[in-house]
Amino acid sequence: MQNMMATLVTALCGALIAVAAVVVLTNAGYMPLNEIQLRNYLLGHPQLVAEMSDAAQREEDARTAAAQAAILKKVGLKAFFDPRLAFVTGPVNAPNTMVEFYDYDCPFCRASLPAVKKAYEQHKGDTRFAFIEFPLDIHGPGAVVAAKASLAARAQPEKFLAFHYLMMGESEPMTEDMVLADAKKAGLDVKKLQADMASPAIAKILEDSRAFGHKVQLIGTPTFIINGVMYPQQMDDATFAAAFKK
Repeated sequence: MQNMMATLVTALCGALIAVAAVVVLTNAGYMPLNEIQLRNYLLGHPQLVAEMSDAAQREEDARTAAAQAAILKKVGLKAFFDPRLAFVTGPVNAPNTMVEFYDYDCPFCRASLPAVKKAYEQHKGDTRFAFIEFPLDIHGPGAVVAAKASLAARAQPEKFLAFHYLMMGESEPMTEDMVLADAKKAGLDVKKLQADMASPAIAKILEDSRAFGHKVQLIGTPTFIINGVMYPQQMDDATFAAAFKK
């Protein structure tokens, strides 16, 4: 099904580029007389296709950024720092803010971890951070178990980040055994953690956290919001550095 969709999308993109080419060439006054001439012209000027594709991508990126900005303005940045939904840390009146929605089984979240840790260490004195659970439906039950454990770990806040980093640093799909082993490594009271994980309140917070993610129209994980700008992507050191400069 995915391959079929990819083929359809590719075909549609090709058709749109061809239509755009027709418009451009017509406006320029040298529209070929037939399909063969159009094809030959494009083959002889391949940079036109690349330029139109780049322009279309820039336009799409601009529309997406505008839509994201509108959502953030409507919801308000303060909502992302609700301590019921997020693990919040950093100075209350910090000049910078950073939010991360994540899934412990998400490969892109895991790949972003080194840059996240570096950004945290560099900015923990000047940034208010919010870490929000958003386990994706495409992942197995282990991701939900990990999310519940993460929520429960907030009752032992001094150990939260160490636990979070250990789980995000795993290379295999999450399991309850892995979660509990990481909790022990992080120095958590494991019995308390298990009891808190079983609480109906934790299940409700996770449900509300997912609902909040859908409300702000997340399309996947990781999604970062840095100083009010949304970055729905894997991050590296350079991207973080640029984002904090804005």
